[in-house]
Amino acid sequence: MSIATSVNGEISERPIKIEVQSYFDGGLLQYIGWSILGFIVTVCTLGICYPWALTMLYRWKIEHTVIEGRRLKFNGSAVGLFGNWIKWWLLCIVTVGIYSLWLFISLEKWKTKHTTFA
Repeated sequence: MSIATSVNGEISERPIKIEVQSYFDGGLLQYIGWSILGFIVTVCTLGICYPWALTMLYRWKIEHTVIEGRRLKFNGSAVGLFGNWIKWWLLCIVTVGIYSLWLFISLEKWKTKHTTFA
């Protein structure tokens, strides 16, 4: 967007700067609640539902984030992460733990792949 102005009879265009903010609108009590729920689910299922707890927290964090005025949306599912989770842990076992160095990066790539603008 630009605005036309006249200076000494000459018309020139200047871009209008529109300041758009980025922010996070989640609350502390919500975060504590979701974290406790994720912990309880993980403990009660002996870690089997840990991917579900992760996706639940990721969804909460991402969907309370606004970047340059556009809210983010998370479309990942626990089932989708569970398949990758099994694959990643098998790779950790086969490589005697060496793959665990890349596990965080793989998880971030998966999370980013499932994050879009709403």
